[in-house]
Amino acid sequence: MKTPRLILPALLALVMSVVPARAGGELNLFGWSEYIPQTVIDGFTKETGVKVNFETYASNEELLSKLVAGGGSYDLVQPSDYAAEVMIRQKLLSALDPKLIPNLQNLAPDFRHRAHDPEGAYTVPYMSGTVGIVVNTDKVKTPVKGYHDVFTPAFKDRIVVLNDTRELVTWALYTLNLPINSITPEALAKARPVVAEWVKLVKVFDSDSPKTALLNGDVDVGIVWSGEAALLWKENKKFVYVIPAEGAHQFIDVLAIPANAKNKEAAHQFINYILRPEVSVLISEAFPYTNPNLAARKLLSAEQLANPASYPPGTPKLETFRDIGKAAADVDRLVTDLKSAR
Repeated sequence: MKTPRLILPALLALVMSVVPARAGGELNLFGWSEYIPQTVIDGFTKETGVKVNFETYASNEELLSKLVAGGGSYDLVQPSDYAAEVMIRQKLLSALDPKLIPNLQNLAPDFRHRAHDPEGAYTVPYMSGTVGIVVNTDKVKTPVKGYHDVFTPAFKDRIVVLNDTRELVTWALYTLNLPINSITPEALAKARPVVAEWVKLVKVFDSDSPKTALLNGDVDVGIVWSGEAALLWKENKKFVYVIPAEGAHQFIDVLAIPANAKNKEAAHQFINYILRPEVSVLISEAFPYTNPNLAARKLLSAEQLANPASYPPGTPKLETFRDIGKAAADVDRLVTDLKSAR
């Protein structure tokens, strides 16, 4: 879901300028695939002498299972907010030393001390985004404002959505005016017929690159990650991004240090490096989500800041996910059953 773009040459030159390397050991980084530009990793190694071993995962569940099995092999991880909440509760994370991360001052206050880490003791926001609707306005002439406008027979086999069970159920809960983070058997029973009808209309389930089906003209409307929508908008302004009127999921991906990490000093160094404005803006160039780094936003172009998928206008209703415990398995089972029966 995170496809690289061209970086700003001048800023790249600044970050990659010659700095005497210092012997710094190694950093074992475990993060989302295609979410940290290789140029950023290379710049960090050139400046500090720290060799970065980068391993990737495809889901928060994979991250959690590996940490529980033996998290000591990783020094820095990149969970989403609700996964970090689980990790904090299970004592899988090490408390951060703010004195080693002076660039924390660059963060927007509204991204600090969120529900998953109220004291801001364990996590640092890396990148944020939303899940919303993309409409190809060359093909769709009727207004699309919410989930019911997408899941209509008129768009049968012309829809792409994320291949994510919790997202699908969340959208249904929004249409039923039910809470998205308190998922009871009764709520799932009400959501079931809604999701059952929706999955019959979908042509493509894709969490990795949902923009592809839209770019290729295989579908006309989709519900996708905002970073994917931002790339579509930059490619062609016919792709309009809409935050669903009923409400939408806002995700915050964070950086955190596992409790058993062996290279915690290098992990703090990397976090502080990522928070430099000239480094952080390179990440926005490659992956145009919402950057929580205010100092970095000042280096973005007017067009980047005007991208409605990266920085949605107005005051849309946005909620972050919380850990739902055992209900997650019920959500998975419900959607899997309905998709297999469609």
